[in-house]
Amino acid sequence: MSAPPQAAPAPAGYRRVFAVPEFRAVFAAHVLSMVGVIVSEIALTVLVYDLTRSPLLSALTFALGFLPYAVGGTLLAPVADRFPARRVLVGCDLVCAGCVALMTVPGAGIGLLLALRCAPAVVSPVFAGTRMATLADVLGDGDLFVLGRSLLRIVAQSTLLVGYGLGGLLLTAVSPRHALLITVGTFLASAVLLRCGTRHRPARTDRRTDTAPGLRPLFADRRVRVLLLLFWMPAAFSVVPEALAAPYADELGSGSTGLGLLMCALPVGTVAGELFAGARLAPLARERVALPLLCLTLLPYLGFALRPGLTASLLLLLLSGAGSAYTLGLDQWFVRAVPEELRGRAMTVLCAGLMTVQGVGMALAGVAAQVAGVRAAVAGAGAVGVLCCCGLAAAARATESRDGAARNMTGR
Repeated sequence: MSAPPQAAPAPAGYRRVFAVPEFRAVFAAHVLSMVGVIVSEIALTVLVYDLTRSPLLSALTFALGFLPYAVGGTLLAPVADRFPARRVLVGCDLVCAGCVALMTVPGAGIGLLLALRCAPAVVSPVFAGTRMATLADVLGDGDLFVLGRSLLRIVAQSTLLVGYGLGGLLLTAVSPRHALLITVGTFLASAVLLRCGTRHRPARTDRRTDTAPGLRPLFADRRVRVLLLLFWMPAAFSVVPEALAAPYADELGSGSTGLGLLMCALPVGTVAGELFAGARLAPLARERVALPLLCLTLLPYLGFALRPGLTASLLLLLLSGAGSAYTLGLDQWFVRAVPEELRGRAMTVLCAGLMTVQGVGMALAGVAAQVAGVRAAVAGAGAVGVLCCCGLAAAARATESRDGAARNMTGR
């Protein structure tokens, strides 16, 4: 006699994730790291401008926080698997704290400040990838891992929403170098939390027996390659409205208020979508809607071809941001598809690729807007992005049996 069909598991909810003591330590360390990064970006940009009075160097200082991600993600990704995770996490925090501490030394030249700006960006993808792989160790590779990842993304988006404003207020009370000392403190506190709040785990691979170092074994798997592109390609197109927010606000005549609202709309939609999917949908439902949401998330950008006003533009961005809840389903597929011994480097490559494609997307958005105009650039990004996402969704369906995801992705 066959067993009765099992009911779909109920949503786990975010409270269950916080019931895991190690996750609480990782979460608190993430909050501190995000605060430190934002304060350091603002303070160092202001410091360089005060020293040089050069808008170009000031902007370059900000950009250097993104450019080295590709280098760190490519060259240092194997570190995430070849050393104990806790040692890697604490070491990365100490490197960041040391670099920022050197920035506070009086008399530090512009060249040294820019070099020190690059160093934390090189190790950042290793830190982020190792932390993601550690989440799978702490929470398992099931639904709790997905919710834990979602919480870290929500914190990142929320911190960006309020962090730059609070950072600007901070600089009205203290000098840039003193603000950088706050960043040193946040990185050191994060290191202490990770050292004391997480347990020691051995390295995933043995440096002496790892016969295929680097990224070759990772990219040899077609399923993994497709999933990486599913994360990267939508991100490359989704940043276009943010990159063009200033000229778009100028076209609308909405001033600085409109600019601020346009910059906030997409992150607010993202946070709302993730919160709803994480709290209200069961794990099976999140995986079932992942590919449909992937194909729809950039569709609202087509509305910019109709020359919407500020209110309609904000609604379009909110809708697009909410569609990014597809990432909860992708998280489950990715951790399921990657072998445990490659998990650290896979997560590192994922993080580095996300930052890199967003930087490239912003640059291409500027070129497209210069040639065709801001609205056409956003609408074009939506059209091309939807086509790319639909193609990748078809490729994901073709590889879905590789990790047993067919039932979850198609509903059969």
